[in-house]
Amino acid sequence: MTTASGLDIQQLHTDADRDGITKLVVGAIVHADGQVLILRRSAEDAFMAGIEELPSGGVEPGENLLSALERELAEEIGWTGPLTLDPGFVAHFDYISGSGRKARQYTFGLAHHGRSIVLSTEHTAYRWLHPAALTHSDVTDETAKAIRTWAAF
Repeated sequence: MTTASGLDIQQLHTDADRDGITKLVVGAIVHADGQVLILRRSAEDAFMAGIEELPSGGVEPGENLLSALERELAEEIGWTGPLTLDPGFVAHFDYISGSGRKARQYTFGLAHHGRSIVLSTEHTAYRWLHPAALTHSDVTDETAKAIRTWAAF
């Protein structure tokens, strides 16, 4: 399945399978005027409490990367409807999940277009951050690298 943005989603799934990935995660670099949407996790969250992050979450059984991204954006920032991804951009990084699984996060870019941001209870705040100001954030190194890759794209 190739998206209108020129991304071969099936190939991304195939690459992950080939590399022994057992957990897929999707993330979004939502951007406007050169800045990126950053969410603050709830301090009560059991996983990475209180950190700043991109909208992201796990791919559920039976979902592909795009349907998971649509679901996560609906859950975390209240967006519904079709997504228009940045043409040709996807970043990824691998890590060991909290449950010990080999995980890969695919991060896609998409423009904000003035849509409302409605946070779930998983997050307590959001802000817009310029990639040059990442040192003033506590996003993970992997997230910072994905944002810098997007900014240079």
